[in-house]
Amino acid sequence: MTFMKSLGTAIAAICLSTMALADTPTLRAAVLEFGTVNWELNTIKHHRFDTANGFNLEVQGMAGGAAAKVAFQGGEADVIVSDWLWVARQRAAGKDFVFIPYSKAVGGVMVPGDSPAQDLTDLAGMKIGIAGGPLDKSWLILRAYAEKNHDMDLVAETEQVFGAPPLIFGAATSGEVGAAINFWHFAAKMEAAGMRTLIDVSDASADLGLDPETPLLGYVVRGEMVRDNPDLINGLASASRAAKDLLATDDAEWARLRPNMNAKTDAQFAALVAGFRAGIPAPGPIDEAAAGRMLELMYELGGEELLGQATALPDGTFLSNGS
Repeated sequence: MTFMKSLGTAIAAICLSTMALADTPTLRAAVLEFGTVNWELNTIKHHRFDTANGFNLEVQGMAGGAAAKVAFQGGEADVIVSDWLWVARQRAAGKDFVFIPYSKAVGGVMVPGDSPAQDLTDLAGMKIGIAGGPLDKSWLILRAYAEKNHDMDLVAETEQVFGAPPLIFGAATSGEVGAAINFWHFAAKMEAAGMRTLIDVSDASADLGLDPETPLLGYVVRGEMVRDNPDLINGLASASRAAKDLLATDDAEWARLRPNMNAKTDAQFAALVAGFRAGIPAPGPIDEAAAGRMLELMYELGGEELLGQATALPDGTFLSNGS
């Protein structure tokens, strides 16, 4: 009888747990399959920061950012990762998307360790590898910085080679290009390979009167979900912050994540951890005045091709609590 009673109690507990899980809303996150955001999402799932904040996180690996956006706009995903400038463009076009800060990490101009280059003027006549395309935000900021400080037109005075981040990484480390601008995690690997930073995008931003603390990347959700289920969206923000707090201080957590980080050497691993930690934004609301200044500069340089009709920061771009 005792065994049967214990068995019955266990079955009842399992049923209650299953019922509770069934009642827990699911957030479907469509993200680049091997993107760095997966380190945070993995931490959320492993430590159950999602269920502790009232939702179940379901991660969908995508082949690229464009595929994630298609899934999101088609209703097949509830959350993606993008930059807030894209969100601003969508809001200006009438789409009710909202941005939750994720990372302020940006790269910079990297050159070989033995390069004679000391500032951007020394890149005149060189090939520069640029991850993305001519409207890459880091490239635009660096163009503005070069014009302001050196009266230099980077487009006219250098040869640009645009490509995917891994290709730019290979071209930079093999010497095919004299300098490179890449996403922060590839820049970290380039540094581990012996390259050095000529100028950080964050330093160039500050020089231009922008706030380098403004997070560029974030989770994007629909405004209707923010209005209809604010606890769910605030739960996502809280789970993200809990993961960041852990990753900011716990080396053991990084050791657990290392097999998923594609770090081929200890130097790469250390650089990736340091880069992620440096990119963790402070809690609290985003400075919308600073974001507005950045948007105006981006519009000046990239125009409608980059920002559509978003000539000023649309109201409601950022989640109001800024968690």
